[in-house]
Amino acid sequence: MEQILGYSPGEFDSRGAGWTAREIAQQPALWREVAKTASTLAEDHAAFLRPLLDRRDLRIVLAGAGTSAYAGEVVAPALRRRLGHRVEPVASTDLVADPHGCFGDDVPTLLVSLSRSGDSPEAIAATRLADQVLTECHHLVVTCNPDGQLAREHADAPSSLVLLMPAAANDQGFAMTSSFTSMALAIQLVLTGGTADETVHQLATAAERALPGIADRARSLVTAGYERFVYLGSGPLRSLARESALKLLELTAGQVQTHAESSLGFRHGPKAVLNDRTLAVVYVSSDPYTRRYDLDLVDELRRAAAPAEVVALSAVDGSSLWHLPGLDGLDDATSALCYALFPQTIALHASLHLGHTPDNPFPAQEVNRVVRGVTIHPLD
Repeated sequence: MEQILGYSPGEFDSRGAGWTAREIAQQPALWREVAKTASTLAEDHAAFLRPLLDRRDLRIVLAGAGTSAYAGEVVAPALRRRLGHRVEPVASTDLVADPHGCFGDDVPTLLVSLSRSGDSPEAIAATRLADQVLTECHHLVVTCNPDGQLAREHADAPSSLVLLMPAAANDQGFAMTSSFTSMALAIQLVLTGGTADETVHQLATAAERALPGIADRARSLVTAGYERFVYLGSGPLRSLARESALKLLELTAGQVQTHAESSLGFRHGPKAVLNDRTLAVVYVSSDPYTRRYDLDLVDELRRAAAPAEVVALSAVDGSSLWHLPGLDGLDDATSALCYALFPQTIALHASLHLGHTPDNPFPAQEVNRVVRGVTIHPLD
C-alpha cells in the first residue's frame, strides 16, 4: 500500500491528518506546476512588471501575515540581489497598525501581497491603506484562492496583477504548507522573469528524494520526547526558522515550546531557552561566508551539555551534517523550500504524538484557519 510520510493515507485520515500530510507531500509536484504556469504566462507578467522594474526609484514591499509574511522574508534577500531594487518584507499586520511608518517614503511602490485565502482582514486592508497613503502604488496579489476578496478586488484593477497558485496549493489543513512554499517560489520566478524550469526541476527532484528520509527522521525525533524545539539560521534561513517554530506551535496547539533566532543572535540572550530536553535544528547556509557562522554555532551547541541533540541541515556535504543531496548551486532562498519539508513533517508527527488532529488542532476554534475578530479602523 502507498505510504505518505511514513503512514498509510487511511491512517492519516482516521487521525484527522489527511489533508496536512498530503499537502506536505505534494509540494515538489506543485513547484513544477508553479514553474510551468510562470513560464506560460511570462509575457503577460512581464507586460505588467517590466515597466515598473525598469524604474530605479521603485520600492518593492512583500507583505503578508504569519506564514505569508515569512514567505516574503525568505525570498527578499535573493530578490534584492537579483533585481537591484529596494525589496523589503513588511508584515501586513505592521502595515495596518502603522501605515504612515511603513510607507514613510512616498515613492513609487509595488506592493506584493501574499495571502493563502485572500480573505485575511489585514491583507485586504493593507492594499487599501497603501493606495490611501501612497501617491503611486501598484499591486501584485499572490493568492491560492480565486474566490477570495483580495483576488476579486484586484482582478480588473488597472494597477494590479493577480497571480493565482495551483488549486492544490490552497491548503485545506489548518497550517500553511503547500501555500507557503508555492507562493515563495512563485514570486521569485515572476519577479525575476519566470523562466527557471531547470532550477525548479532540480529543487523538486531533490525534495522528492529527501522526503522518505525526512519522514523517518522526523518521526524518530518526535518520539524521543523533546520538550523544546529551537530553530536557527542566517539570512533567508532565519526566516525559515521562524516559520518552522510557528508550524510546530500551531499543530501542537501551543503544547510544545518553540523558539527561532539567527545563528549569531542566539547567543545574545535567547540561548537561555536550552535545556537537556531541547532539540536544536540549524539550517546551514550554502553561502561560504555565512556558512562559517552557522557551523561555529553547530560546533558550540554540540560541545555544550544542552541541548540534547543538534540537527544541522545542509545543501553542502560535510562531516556531522545532515546533507540533503541535489541542492548544489541553489541559493538559500531556494533551498529553504526543500528544508521546509522537515519542520512541516516534525510538526505533523508531533501533533499526532500528542493526540491532536493536525488538520484542525483547535476544534473549539480558539485559533482560526483564517483570522477572525480583527476590527479595521479608518485612517483619518
